[in-house]
Amino acid sequence: MDDPESVNLAAVERGEDPAVHRFIDLYRARVYAFVRRLSGSDSDAVELTQRTFCRVWTALPTFAGRSSITSWIHGIAYRTYVDWLRTERRNQAMPDEWWRQIPDQSSGPDVVSGAADDASMVYRAVDRLEPDLRTTVHLHYYQGLSIEETAIALEIATSTVKHRVRRALESIRQAVTKPLASPNHP
Repeated sequence: MDDPESVNLAAVERGEDPAVHRFIDLYRARVYAFVRRLSGSDSDAVELTQRTFCRVWTALPTFAGRSSITSWIHGIAYRTYVDWLRTERRNQAMPDEWWRQIPDQSSGPDVVSGAADDASMVYRAVDRLEPDLRTTVHLHYYQGLSIEETAIALEIATSTVKHRVRRALESIRQAVTKPLASPNHP
């Protein structure tokens, strides 16, 4: 993948087709994956991705370079999602069946089944986190943003991101190990 920071933003602002296409190609999949994970729906993710790029396009002249373009775009995507969530009053939790349909075709059925069970358990635990913790986990772990980039995207201090990550990991750890400690568990 090309280096996102090497995008010629001036050419994008001027509307030069090659620069605009490259810009969209660099960020579309990551933004879609992020809002898809938050919204839980392909159709909502398409709409949120479009809304995000409309906002990015409008805000591009104000990009001051105080953060990476990646964290700036993810911040816009997050705020777009939050606005959409408030307006649409959407429910964020995903049913267990949705998580079971995430395939891993690279391994045998026994490995896939075990991995799917593990992933489903972790995904459920992440979905049950408080909204602030869940969003921090999505940006930092699923989108691969650094602690600093996550802080910029969420407009919070890096210490707050670190605290949220610690709290989220502890909650996930408890949720994942709790079923194993249950006497009814085989």
